[in-house]
Amino acid sequence: MLRPATPFAKYVRHPLEALAAVLLWGFFRILPLDWASGIGGLIGGKIGPRLSISNRAKARIKMAFPEKTEPEVEEIVIGMWQNLGRTIGEFPHSSRLSFDPADGRALISGQQHAEDFRDDGEAGIFFSAHIGNWELAPLVTLAYGIDSVFVYREANNRLIERLYLLGRSSIRDILLRKGSEGAKGIMRALRDKRHVGMLVDQKMNDGIAVPFFGHDAMTAPALAILALKFKCPILPARVIRIEGARFTIDVGEPFYAEDTGDRDADILRTMTRVNETIEGWIREHPEQWMWLHNRWPKDITDKVGNGIA
Repeated sequence: MLRPATPFAKYVRHPLEALAAVLLWGFFRILPLDWASGIGGLIGGKIGPRLSISNRAKARIKMAFPEKTEPEVEEIVIGMWQNLGRTIGEFPHSSRLSFDPADGRALISGQQHAEDFRDDGEAGIFFSAHIGNWELAPLVTLAYGIDSVFVYREANNRLIERLYLLGRSSIRDILLRKGSEGAKGIMRALRDKRHVGMLVDQKMNDGIAVPFFGHDAMTAPALAILALKFKCPILPARVIRIEGARFTIDVGEPFYAEDTGDRDADILRTMTRVNETIEGWIREHPEQWMWLHNRWPKDITDKVGNGIA
């Protein structure tokens, strides 16, 4: 649940943020998709690395990849900002993206896994991460007829939240906000043998400690808890940016949470496998992941990332 906004935030900061977002949205909307993606990437790559928050990203990259040189770390940071800029530029166009293989805009790898997941008659959970253009994942399930709902975190700014839902008008009915109502929606969906999609690469303060790049990261256990409760398959899927506004939807082989009767151990084992999968994705394309997230405790990234420990 979001904290109530202060009067200053509600009447000053939030309207200004929303105005900037609307102008940016409108600018990218009137451009062709490839132009919007390219200009977004150019702006992100030029401005982002100059922001102070990039220092936090660099520390996390050094922690995850201690063998990387300073120029290599800088290159990853620039690539991260370019990818984020492209994703923002593409967002106003995302509902119009074609997933027809003949179009060549977004191709699918592991299509058989997706079709088996769709046709097995079971409930299912698929997870992804903030890699490539993660906003496309819900649209892929529509294109392939996978009956799904998606969990998302609503924006702190209510005005920007409205803009987000406007951009997601084609999938608005299958979006569930994180929180008590969203949890009820997830349970209903799984009981009805539908599929639930989650982005699971962000920190959860009251989660469980699970290894990620060799260091414990507080991780939400909900995916494992639900998979054990409903005994349903778990499907890994990611959206990889190939070049510009062209993507590969990579669908992995589904697996089940092992149920040994030791609930805590089973949850930890399942989430360790999930984190290992995401870590593997990041190692393949480190410049496409959001290193801006506070995935590890600050003291770990400060000490390890800056060579103190």
